[in-house]
Amino acid sequence: MNIKTSLVLIMLLASSTYSIAQITKSEKDSIYIKQVEDHKEPAKVLHAEPLYIDLIRDLGARKGEKEWNIGLGLTDNLRFDSYEALIEYEWAPIDRLGLEVELPFTFYSAVDGVEKDSVPSNLLNSIKIAAQWSFFVSEAMATSMAIGYINEFELSDFRSFGKPFLKGNVYNPFFVVAKRWGNNFHSLIYTGPLIEQNFSTNKFHTTYDINTSFHYMISGTRNFIGVEFNKTFDKGDFDMTLRPQMRLGITDNLLIGIVAGVPVSRENERLSSFARLIWEPKHK
Repeated sequence: MNIKTSLVLIMLLASSTYSIAQITKSEKDSIYIKQVEDHKEPAKVLHAEPLYIDLIRDLGARKGEKEWNIGLGLTDNLRFDSYEALIEYEWAPIDRLGLEVELPFTFYSAVDGVEKDSVPSNLLNSIKIAAQWSFFVSEAMATSMAIGYINEFELSDFRSFGKPFLKGNVYNPFFVVAKRWGNNFHSLIYTGPLIEQNFSTNKFHTTYDINTSFHYMISGTRNFIGVEFNKTFDKGDFDMTLRPQMRLGITDNLLIGIVAGVPVSRENERLSSFARLIWEPKHK
């Protein structure tokens, strides 16, 4: 009798343990999604944000969200190496609206055998200001859409800084649509024209970008792996760079993103790398 009772208890315990394990696994798959969406108003869908062409703020941004980014990159060109650095601050003053200010720098170093005078001068590329409005957010469809605008006040390089101070302007309206497939897979399209105006000649030059990205987010974490396809159409010319990437959470509000750049059809650019440090101060 005791043996039968023991067997029944063991079977019940095993069944209970299995059920708990199943629940834990199921919860782990959606724990971070619940943290982001959390049934608060307004609705917000968790999307994996690309690391190189990043968004102005999360899609469906909620009032009070903010984020600091520091980026460092290296590009291997044929005649010189270029080092990029950026600092940016983005925030949401009201629900669904994201704003951003960015200062991007570029520094150049000649490769062996190339005269330094033939290499571009170091510069603060521009002062970038941007806005993004999420006009469609559907938790049921796990889909978000946004429109936005980036304005770049282009500055003279350090050799001729202030002569003039502003050399041009870049007008960049854009459209974003993102979709999460299940709990872990994410896709996003970011597209729009870049209209560059040269103040000295008053000429305009237009290119068109189509950036697509695909990511897999690790269950129960903020970590992901994925790839961006950055494509540029310039009249009859076409350039594309593949950017495999990964993001790792260091603490609750500190992340690091690592990106590699592999040009597919660029004449002067070779391999590149980029790292982004992301800090999200806590908000109410």
